[in-house]
Amino acid sequence: MARQPFLPLPTCKYTMSTSGGKSTSGTAKKGVRTEVKAGLTFPVGRVKRGLRKISYKMRIGEGAPIYLAAVLEYLVAELLELAGNAARDHKKARIIPRHIHLAVGHDEELARLLSSVRVGLSDLPLQLPNADSLDLALSTAGGVMPHIHSELLPKKKQKDKGDVEESHDLR
Repeated sequence: MARQPFLPLPTCKYTMSTSGGKSTSGTAKKGVRTEVKAGLTFPVGRVKRGLRKISYKMRIGEGAPIYLAAVLEYLVAELLELAGNAARDHKKARIIPRHIHLAVGHDEELARLLSSVRVGLSDLPLQLPNADSLDLALSTAGGVMPHIHSELLPKKKQKDKGDVEESHDLR
């Protein structure tokens, strides 16, 4: 009678392991974050968590947080570019909330998008109103109109050749 070839013993899938259930053969691959796969900077996981928090009973597709993160990243990049231009126009190296307010007010599409947004503790809308409503809005919010009377500005000095020396602009 011929011998049968050696067959390995069947293994049980529930065996004792000293590695805590982790694979010991080879190195484990690191996961790649979703925003890296999509080429984004905004965190897709946080956006997804925010969507779940807002609509906890609704189902959220896989592409929804990625798309929303891309839209948010685009809006922030656009707003920062306009605010950076406003800061550069005022000869400042740092963007302050006023530069963001000016950027939104001067851009028609952003002003329409953010028309109902309120900034800080004030009740001023984030848009560039006309002069009449600006007086009313500033008086109700406790602000003042930015204006310097011409009598308070330094006098213009005349040079010998008749050229007028410009005074310092107080902004």
